Amino acid sequence: MLLALTASGIWWKTRPEPIAVTVHTVALGAVEATVSNTRAGSVEACRRTRLSTLAGGRIVWLGVKEGDHVTAGQPLLRLWNDDQAAQTTLASTQVELARRRMDEVCSQAGNAEREAKRQTRLREQGFVSESKEEAARTEAEARNKACITARADITQAEAKLAVTRVEHGRTTLVAPFAGIVAKIVGELGEYSTPSPPGISTPPAIDLIDTRCLYVKAPMDEIDAPRIRPGQPARLSFDALPGITLKGRVRRVAPYVLAVEKQSRTVEIEIGFDAPADAQKLLVGYSADVEILLDRRDAVLRVPASAIQEGRRVLLLNPQTNRLETREIRTGMANWEYAEVIAGLKAGDQVVTSLDRDGVKAGILARASAAAPGKPSP
Repeated sequence: MLLALTASGIWWKTRPEPIAVTVHTVALGAVEATVSNTRAGSVEACRRTRLSTLAGGRIVWLGVKEGDHVTAGQPLLRLWNDDQAAQTTLASTQVELARRRMDEVCSQAGNAEREAKRQTRLREQGFVSESKEEAARTEAEARNKACITARADITQAEAKLAVTRVEHGRTTLVAPFAGIVAKIVGELGEYSTPSPPGISTPPAIDLIDTRCLYVKAPMDEIDAPRIRPGQPARLSFDALPGITLKGRVRRVAPYVLAVEKQSRTVEIEIGFDAPADAQKLLVGYSADVEILLDRRDAVLRVPASAIQEGRRVLLLNPQTNRLETREIRTGMANWEYAEVIAGLKAGDQVVTSLDRDGVKAGILARASAAAPGKPSP
């Protein structure tokens, strides 16, 4: 008896200690098929314009500062244009002169017309000759044509004035829409140059309309064929941790970008479901996009971290407290969960701490944290 007790005590002291493992209790939940961007996307404005004057010149007036809110039609910048202002003044005086000349000529035409009619009445009464009546009629026609020419001179002068005003406008920048001045290139007294064709020149003013925002992100060319406009998406931002906004795919580019030879991507655009929520964002924020391709609710699921090569998982047998290998068949999956079609049942405990030393089939184990399946998101 003493020998048996001694042997039993030795076995008890030398028995292997169970390894603590983290387990997850298999349960029903939702599984989604998603794709994400390969590189960081960015918040973009629906309307953004980089303005430059049509002509080059020295900046003599700058009406805004970076960060200012402007309204549509508000003047932003003006170049030196005294010569064009003088041309506009000259054209204006020429229009006024042409109008006065028309008044004079057309008044004379009216008098000549009345005189021709009077000569016609006198000839009918036999007081003047036919030649004198004819001379009066010819004079009236000439004066009337001169009046028509004078009116045409006014039209020409007004057209010239319009041309000078257009030239005058080439030196002034006006906001095409309401927005925020993001960048100004140039100071008072500096020379501003428009961008010639084929030569990249910084714009004078960068104007952004922040009332409408969207996210542009690159997606791997392998994932692109599964993305369609209208698919829901989740948007997250490094600058706003913990905040996720909902959106939908509004455009998939019909071409592939080869920014790097080993990284070919397709640009997509995501609009916000609630544009008001996007007003807290700043243009240029980095963004991550997760597009929902498909979703299945109330299906048996297992954490993706619990699946080993060959679609096998380790189960903790509650009766023997040993780990067992189980082969499973999966369906829809993402980086977080995989749908279990066969091989597991609700309540099974699968090991998720596969990287822990000594964790393998057949060992004694104990659950250090038994977490029930998360409810459907």
